Amino acid sequence: MSGARHVPVMAREVVDALQPRDGGRYLDGTFGAGGYTAAMLDRADCQVIAIDRDPDAIAAGRVLAERYAPRLRLIEGRFGDMAELLSAEGVEDVHGVALDLGVSSMQFDQPGRGFSFRASGPLDMRMEKSGQSAADLVNEADETELADIIWRYGEERRSRRVARSIVETRRTRRIETTGELAEIVRRAVGPQGRDESDPATRTFQALRIAVNDELGELKRGLAAAEQVLAPGGRLAVVSFHSLEDRAVKEFVRARAGRTPGPSRHAPPGAGARTATLRDLSRKPVLPSDEEVAANPRARSARLRVAEKLGAEGAA
Repeated sequence: MSGARHVPVMAREVVDALQPRDGGRYLDGTFGAGGYTAAMLDRADCQVIAIDRDPDAIAAGRVLAERYAPRLRLIEGRFGDMAELLSAEGVEDVHGVALDLGVSSMQFDQPGRGFSFRASGPLDMRMEKSGQSAADLVNEADETELADIIWRYGEERRSRRVARSIVETRRTRRIETTGELAEIVRRAVGPQGRDESDPATRTFQALRIAVNDELGELKRGLAAAEQVLAPGGRLAVVSFHSLEDRAVKEFVRARAGRTPGPSRHAPPGAGARTATLRDLSRKPVLPSDEEVAANPRARSARLRVAEKLGAEGAA
């Protein structure tokens, strides 16, 4: 659980946004190594309920739970189910929700989890360690489906070429490791410029998102967070690529009543939505230069913050 294993991105900015107070109750929907959770518990004499879908994270988090007992409760599950999970714990609402999207450092750094191609390991990528793996998807999906996934979730311009190369390779052997897949993608995409990321990066991102239904989970999680927040409670979301950030921005904008207006020919009030959130960061908060220098993984991070309106604010 030490900083040597995991450095939470923009922890200070997230905790500053949530403004934890003594006696408050907060939810960390993506516990990971507990960086945000510990920062909130250290900031105020509050309670934190932490959720993670990865059983390894929950197991490792028991040390932190003992350290902060009885102020920390750990729950294994998906943050998209936070309303049901909180209800099962007898909790009606919380004063803040933190979400740190994507893969945690611990998952990324373990070759056996299959999230990274830096060291070859089994082509897995399952956050919950159950269900369809990336190897299943790569070896069983048809070429069109693979190309669509790689284009939609990885924004890879050569998605059709990558999918074709995968299908051609698996005709002779099953693709089982991250190293094998990375080499297939690199040959299909071709060399990149000196300052560009590895050619396999976009394809690996796409497969990971598809295997874990990350964008679907994000959509459910944002709606659930709005539901469980008490009036005045805050939502802080850290995203790491444009698809996530766009989804968060559009959700907050819609809930803040800032969707495009109806046609001037429509009846008065048509299409209007009562605001339920206040957008506190119309532009995303970016990590400092010092943080990026110390932790290169923070480079693409974006933080967006919203506040739950009360009955008078939503009127």
